Amino acid sequence: VGLQRANLEHAIATLIGRPPSELSLARGSLPARPPTVPVSLPSDLLERRPDIALAERNVQSQSAQIGVAVAAFYPTVTLSASGGIAGDPARNFFSAANTFWSVAASGSQVLFDGGARTATLQAVQAAYDAAVATYRQTVLTAFQQVENGLAGQRILARQQGAQELAVQSSRRAVEIALNEYRAGTQNYTTVVTAQALELNNEVSALQVRLNRFTNAVSLIGAIGGGWDTSSLPSGEALKQFTPLPIDRGQAPRVDE
Repeated sequence: VGLQRANLEHAIATLIGRPPSELSLARGSLPARPPTVPVSLPSDLLERRPDIALAERNVQSQSAQIGVAVAAFYPTVTLSASGGIAGDPARNFFSAANTFWSVAASGSQVLFDGGARTATLQAVQAAYDAAVATYRQTVLTAFQQVENGLAGQRILARQQGAQELAVQSSRRAVEIALNEYRAGTQNYTTVVTAQALELNNEVSALQVRLNRFTNAVSLIGAIGGGWDTSSLPSGEALKQFTPLPIDRGQAPRVDE
């Protein structure tokens, strides 16, 4: 047990970015009940999950790449501020015509590139759609994990209550068996049998209690932390990014 505790302390230190030798958790007993879960949890709590934040940022990044791909369709033309006609008018005329066709050729390279830019835009749009699908799946998986945790808390709470009643009943059975043994109406085998049943019920009650705490930890992890809304990112932090709802429309497509 001591080795397992030390390993867990080292794992916690690694998760919070500290050297394992600098972290030591004080020993203490578990409370009788795990933390009370509110009746309803705001979905905004899930924004703290790293996997959801990463998937959301990937969608935003792919959306920006679409703008870059669209901008590639437009030629880059530099206009000079030095205008006017000087010298031979005919020479300037042909020079102007040459400039016109140079600019036209530059634009033609963009319009007639064998569909390379169109293919690039379609590829970027496909990557965006894939990022959106990944984001949706990540959010749905998070909701599933939260629902599993909430259901586990409800079911395990009922199991713990029933198991505690079984422990109380077995303790009364032990007292009755002892009284009957002292009165000479029962042999000691009856007492031992009642005590064994009491011990089994107590072990089962401890296991259910452990399962409740383990499930509570999983639930806290599923929602990205505790269920206190004060632990959400500050307003200034949220302003840096625009949240993306799950069912927002897709990016415009290019006709094939």
